[in-house]
Amino acid sequence: MLKDFKFEVVTVNTKGEITNRRSNSAKYFTEDLGNGVTLEIVEIPGGEFFMGSPADNESPQHRVNVKSFFMGKFVVTQAQYQEIMGKNPSRLKGEKHPVEFVSWNDATEFCKKLTEKTEKTYRLPSEAEWEYACRAGTTTPFHFGKTITTDLANYDGTTCTNDDALKVQYRGQTIEVGSFSPNAFGLYDMHGNVWEWCQDTWHENYNGAPSDGSAWIDNNPYRVLRGGSWSNYLYLCYSAYRKNYGWAGRNIVSNNVGFRIACGGESWGIT
Repeated sequence: MLKDFKFEVVTVNTKGEITNRRSNSAKYFTEDLGNGVTLEIVEIPGGEFFMGSPADNESPQHRVNVKSFFMGKFVVTQAQYQEIMGKNPSRLKGEKHPVEFVSWNDATEFCKKLTEKTEKTYRLPSEAEWEYACRAGTTTPFHFGKTITTDLANYDGTTCTNDDALKVQYRGQTIEVGSFSPNAFGLYDMHGNVWEWCQDTWHENYNGAPSDGSAWIDNNPYRVLRGGSWSNYLYLCYSAYRKNYGWAGRNIVSNNVGFRIACGGESWGIT
């Protein structure tokens, strides 16, 4: 059964100062994984958005229609991964911290086992679904606005910026999921903390990309990462930024790479 939850959404100016706070709500459900471990999944309403940016591998910007689907409120935690997979490969330990040091293959195996356990079809989000969910109706570089600070996301804040007023901090590791304000869809930590695997194979640009929100998959062995991480500067954490680890592809593991799950609306009779 879907339930409502309420949360506060914040917007910042170019100095990273909060200029607006508003209440919002979304629908979600909870999967009971056993042993007191749960996983919250948020309903993402369908809609249309412009995907990408003028940057070379984020262009051409194009219109995409995304169907309603569900997405993890948080990235998968170490406790959740342990409960489903029976192990925790993370190097930066903490039950409520993101699981990391997981490959694309590991992430898809988690989805397979979760599907078997719950009888709902879980998977990684497509790249289009991920960006649509991250933006949550915004067109600015970050869902918070034109910039972020380390009061809003976990990234390496020691980079030089165009405004010395931006808060500078580097935590040097992952932190507990949900430590900052969510976006307008009720999703947390879409910028920073850990990179997130997507279904799609890597393409150098969006020429020929699908316009229906589906994953773009061919014989390319490399997979897409989104969102930036605790070890990256803010300019690698914006909504449209995309990355691949070309030297290792879907088998790469790193202490700054995790994942977030998705589930098609058809599992709940929503299309």
